[in-house]
Amino acid sequence: MCSPKREYARASNFEKHNIGELGIPTVAIQQHDTLKSKLSEFGAELIDISELDEHPNSVFTRDTALCTPRGYIKLRLGLETRQGEGEWMAATLDSLGESCVGKIKAPGTVEGGDVVLAGKVAFIGKSIRTNGEGIRQLSALLKMMGYDIRVIELPNTILHLDKALMVLGPRQVLYCRGLISKEKIKGFEGIGISCGGDTTANIICLGDKNLIIHRSNSIVIDHLEAEGYIVHNLDLGEFAKGMGGPNCLIMPVERGT
Repeated sequence: MCSPKREYARASNFEKHNIGELGIPTVAIQQHDTLKSKLSEFGAELIDISELDEHPNSVFTRDTALCTPRGYIKLRLGLETRQGEGEWMAATLDSLGESCVGKIKAPGTVEGGDVVLAGKVAFIGKSIRTNGEGIRQLSALLKMMGYDIRVIELPNTILHLDKALMVLGPRQVLYCRGLISKEKIKGFEGIGISCGGDTTANIICLGDKNLIIHRSNSIVIDHLEAEGYIVHNLDLGEFAKGMGGPNCLIMPVERGT
């Protein structure tokens, strides 16, 4: 994770950085701290790194690398102003003793928000940030690890796959009807939602049916609570200003699946 202590509130060109409006620093830090506390409560070991200078989006660590059980893949981000973040995160992971098992090379681009690993299935979104060449390179790396690759074409209105599909459990996924067919989630129990506005699939699965969901995502909260899930609804509105959700703020480094 990367606490928004300085750079997140310093963007001068919103369009260039794809930021809707600046977050309020004190509130953003408070919301980020609340998220960290909730993750710690469920047993996560948190590594909080410093923001990359002049990179307001570095708070969204999910996009900067993809960690697998065999090591990490260095990503080349699709937004020009973020491309230095792949090297920044790689240096951090190297310092932690994590092995690099591959990297995305130009002209390929892949952002971590477009990749959802679910067991031995790798869902990859083809988006305005993740291109065909990046998917080709990433797929080759993941296939060598035994992953079943499922590519999902996304409209330009959907920034990343994690807004349209996320894991709810070992064999359960939350997905946006109309964007993702049932064939793409074959082998999983799917809970479908109609995405749009604040309604997205961008959540964090804590295990044992516990979920973190942004408080404004009320339709999804109501739907999943009715399905027996335990929802921890947190106010992450300062990060919604930067076009991010809960999943965007974390990058799992080591995990069981």
